[in-house]
Amino acid sequence: MESREIQKNVDVLTKEVAKVIKGKDDVIRKIIMAILASGHVLLEDVPGLGKTTLAMAFSKALGFKNKRIQFTPDTMPSDIVGMSVFNEQTNAFEYMEGAAAGCNLLLGDEINRTSSKTQSALLEAMAEGRVTVDGVTHLLLDPFVVIATQNPVTSGGTQPLPDSQLDRFMIRLSVGYPDTQSQLEILQNISEHDIMEPVKPVLSAKQVVELQKYIKNMKVSEEVLLYLIHLCEATRENPQIELGISPRGIGAMAQMSKSHAVCEGRDFVTPEDVLAVYEDCCAHRLLLSSRAKRTGITAAGILGEIAENVEKPKLLRK
Repeated sequence: MESREIQKNVDVLTKEVAKVIKGKDDVIRKIIMAILASGHVLLEDVPGLGKTTLAMAFSKALGFKNKRIQFTPDTMPSDIVGMSVFNEQTNAFEYMEGAAAGCNLLLGDEINRTSSKTQSALLEAMAEGRVTVDGVTHLLLDPFVVIATQNPVTSGGTQPLPDSQLDRFMIRLSVGYPDTQSQLEILQNISEHDIMEPVKPVLSAKQVVELQKYIKNMKVSEEVLLYLIHLCEATRENPQIELGISPRGIGAMAQMSKSHAVCEGRDFVTPEDVLAVYEDCCAHRLLLSSRAKRTGITAAGILGEIAENVEKPKLLRK
């Protein structure tokens, strides 16, 4: 498989999802890049912008088995990872699957409306593609992707995700309001038919695994890798940041950079690929100082300044 062929698949997939998500091609492509980079996606926005519809459209277009869990204050970790139930007939405990098992795409709706311990139940599943219940490990389907939605933390009944949980999401995106023309198309297409009816499978789970392996095996020049590392190290030295980018964050950014290059039809990564994914990969991983928060400084603003001050590799500069 070549990068040009992958680019064509990405274009087809974008158009398929765009049948139900109007005017958000940029968001759709970023989610595609994260999935191909074997990552998970956090969608943060106010309710009613189509975050859930977006996730379900991806599931259908990719031919994924999917499950959905609506997080509430009484959602338990066992609802996600499963539990052991005693069977009186066999006189033994049997594993009952949770939401994470038996699906390629898990949609976690309003993930920040539940407790921290329930949010953390996803950690092993997201990081290693498996869950452990009562000391027994159960493998999840491959690929396994989590697309979680959350309302802004200022919304009633929400609580911030733990830093360890945020670090498991490859990117955080905001869908945003559609433009006027897109809203008109949405209203004109409302009918008694299933909103997902126009979406057809254009890829399979097996093909997605092959694409993920292609991206994992891509080589990146040492100059570009050092540039990526320097961008992330700068976040640890910035006085306005209390917690900078972790090594896991650096790895996620490297994978996203490769995925961006492939989606542009190239089999090599440039500094521009790195910059294109810098904010989406890093903003949610930063913990700003209290002073920065008081003065209204944003993570995106700090990352923008860092990107301007870190020198690009000379050999690859355009």
